[in-house]
Amino acid sequence: MAEAAILAALELLGQAVATELVTLSSSHASEIAPTISNLESRMNNITMELRVIQSLLDQMDIHDQSNKTMVTWLLEVQKAADRIKDIGDEFIHLVGNEKFGKRFYVKSLFKEPKSLIALKQIASRLETAENSLKLLGELKERWVSITRAEPGAGSSTNNANQLPVQEPVTAYLTDEPDIVGIDENREKLTNLINSKEPHLSLTSVWGMGGIGKTTLVTSVFDREKERFSCHAWIRIGQEYKPDGIIRNLISEICSNGQSNQIKMDHMDLRGLKETLRKLLQQTKYLIVLDDAWDQNSYQRIGDVFADGQQGSRIIITTRNAGVASLARESNRLELTPLPVKESWKIFSNKAFQFEQNNVCPPPLIKLAKQIVSKCNGLPLALVCLGSLLCGKTESEWKRVHDQLPWELENNTTLRRLKNVLNLSFIYLPKHLKQCFLYCCMFPEDYLLARKKLIRLWIAEGFVEQIGGSTLEEIAEGYLSELINHNMLRVIKKNYSGRVKKCQIHDIFRMLATSLCMKDNFCLLYEGEFMNRDAHVRRLSVIKSGNNIGYQVPLQQLRTLMTFDISMLDSPLLTKDILKLTYLTVLSLENLSIDNVHHNIGNLFNLHYLGLRNTNVKLLPDSIEKLHDLQTLDLMGSEICKLPDGIVKLKKLRHLYAEILMDSTSKSFPSRSGIYATKGLFYLKDLQTLKAVDSNSMVAEELGNLTQLRSIRIWNVKENESTSLCTSLSRMGSLSQLAINASHENELLQLENLNLPQIQKLILNARLEENMLESPSFQTSGKGIHELWLGWSQLQNDPLPALSHLKNLTFLALQKAYQGQRLTFKAGWFLKLKILVLRHMPNLIQVEMEQGTMVSLEEITFQELNQLVKFPKGLQHLMNLKLMICKDMYFGGLKNKGTHKIHHFNCQVV
Repeated sequence: MAEAAILAALELLGQAVATELVTLSSSHASEIAPTISNLESRMNNITMELRVIQSLLDQMDIHDQSNKTMVTWLLEVQKAADRIKDIGDEFIHLVGNEKFGKRFYVKSLFKEPKSLIALKQIASRLETAENSLKLLGELKERWVSITRAEPGAGSSTNNANQLPVQEPVTAYLTDEPDIVGIDENREKLTNLINSKEPHLSLTSVWGMGGIGKTTLVTSVFDREKERFSCHAWIRIGQEYKPDGIIRNLISEICSNGQSNQIKMDHMDLRGLKETLRKLLQQTKYLIVLDDAWDQNSYQRIGDVFADGQQGSRIIITTRNAGVASLARESNRLELTPLPVKESWKIFSNKAFQFEQNNVCPPPLIKLAKQIVSKCNGLPLALVCLGSLLCGKTESEWKRVHDQLPWELENNTTLRRLKNVLNLSFIYLPKHLKQCFLYCCMFPEDYLLARKKLIRLWIAEGFVEQIGGSTLEEIAEGYLSELINHNMLRVIKKNYSGRVKKCQIHDIFRMLATSLCMKDNFCLLYEGEFMNRDAHVRRLSVIKSGNNIGYQVPLQQLRTLMTFDISMLDSPLLTKDILKLTYLTVLSLENLSIDNVHHNIGNLFNLHYLGLRNTNVKLLPDSIEKLHDLQTLDLMGSEICKLPDGIVKLKKLRHLYAEILMDSTSKSFPSRSGIYATKGLFYLKDLQTLKAVDSNSMVAEELGNLTQLRSIRIWNVKENESTSLCTSLSRMGSLSQLAINASHENELLQLENLNLPQIQKLILNARLEENMLESPSFQTSGKGIHELWLGWSQLQNDPLPALSHLKNLTFLALQKAYQGQRLTFKAGWFLKLKILVLRHMPNLIQVEMEQGTMVSLEEITFQELNQLVKFPKGLQHLMNLKLMICKDMYFGGLKNKGTHKIHHFNCQVV
């Protein structure tokens, strides 16, 4: 990842060169003035050198990256760029942190001898860095150019680490009896290409590498091709050429006997297209375009496919969701990992092919199940690992299991699996590569939360500002791109359809982890000894040992993340923490630590501090020195008041600080926020504030946070309602809002709450009867996807007013209604997917008319003591998948069971 290091170094040098240095007139400066006077010119020279190297890297292709000498040179370039980035960070910290436009103003400390000496040291280090870059340039000319010129250099067939550019893609299974788990998809694809629709149609088959796209299409193509007058199978690949694809199509169609051989030697692209168009004009044809990587690969040749209304069909296979979207939605076939039963069968067919009925020998059952689980339903992994283990002894099975990442990296039998998956990474856009590798820093099977992931990317400097979009919006676009490239899979979406949790495939993570190690991107520490000379910039402690501080070189660390709760006594978190001079990300979530080092403010470069779910009660006053801090996550800690100096953190974007008192949300209040320090509401960059306790100052000054996207407010009193509504109405970017009264009988006047852009709204307070019908609320409700009403104590049925909220996908009513009946009428809540009814003691009847809540998938009934019968009309909810009953009695049923509701099965838990 030399590119990332160079870009980061360039950015810092650009800031440093723009810094205005003071005139060196003091007596202390005279003897070091010559050294410092060259500082700016040296920075400019280094910047130019790095820009040239960056341009060189932009022109490199995969052939260069398979050259061992080039790879070694790149690693040295990365180290040099990292050192320059450290120097830039230290220089900016020394000169000053207050930024006005493009100028930095020097601290008074700068006039002291120590500061001038530090500046001289920086100048000396820059001189060393400049000399290193010059030497690297000489080394490249002397050695790298030679190895690039040698035929086949770095591409020996015996090199297990080689990553071929365009290895031919074939089906992972070719024998029909061995093909498992594709029957349903094969039937769908067969029906699509054999439909009676006369017009030409495009069908896309898509999914991650190794998922079985080619196997599926091969199976259907071989069965159905004779139904068409002509047929062709062409591989597109990443490095496609339109004229080459069309030449291959013409040749294959002609070779099938559809036409005499056509001479194409002197045809240009236009002539080739016209020739192919004529061949296909009045013909029923079937064409497979295999392994397309981007939309252009089809769009640049798509005009040759004539529609003679003969029922012709095109099938395109791809790893990219954007390419898949070229087909209409009904013609997109997404392949997903196989379930356990089919996975076991594919693996057994290969691993135990010499056993009777392919049955696993008893001594191997445990190991075999664990290996199949690692494959996570990926057919190519199952086939390759099964073939590798076939005929092996139990000790060999154990060795493969225990060192599976090493086997994937080095075993030639698994080279095809490695190459197929690595190609997905190799051809990622450069800005996505480091974002993807960052996902490997989390433990196996870890669910990656969207918000946390993109804030870490931003803290690391991976996200580049584009136009008027926020960094968070740009980073979310990066995440979508990774998902569309099938590098990450979506595990859970929120109620508005946005990604909430995602995950990296286990096999993919193993391969990516080896890339992280080779590129010095990060180290996953699992308690084993490591080379102390390793160039470690990011450290993820999966499994700790108290000697970790002695095995890891600390001063060069930029990121420290911990996932082992036993690490709390490690010296790394106590006396050694201040050795992490340039630390950018410090995440200590879920550790049972009671305090933070009192000098944590000395970590001047910190952008992200994560103390979620710790036992920390106070933050040290030195926190005010973290001028670059962007995210402070104290959620679930015991901190209820922040130091006054928090208001000095002008770059703070996300502040999480909320104490959880009741995880069931039955009591009121169930949580509390932090005490609002005076000046908190002048942090202009703040986007997230969860949560703050209300008072008159909060209610009046909150509106100053015009960039705020999400806020939770606790302990709101009736006399603060009006000013709070006024402040909130000034927030044009606010999309998530939670307002919680000081106690459950506190009446809040929220009729004037006007937030037309709000998407998620939580109101835990007693409300006026006409509040939901007020023009302001109805206007605000047009964009609401998620609504939670708690302790509203409404006498009138709230459903008629809420039915106007057309975009609701989630609705929860908890102690919100004191009446006896709720009727969901036809045409209401057409987008609603989840409904929660909790703690309404007077409710005796719930009715669902036919045509209501047609999209509902899940419904929860909890502590509705008078509701003893299943809701009338429940059978009309055709898409209902789950009904959750807690502390309920429906005809003698308490809490759980499975019941048949009308003509469909709905699980009741």
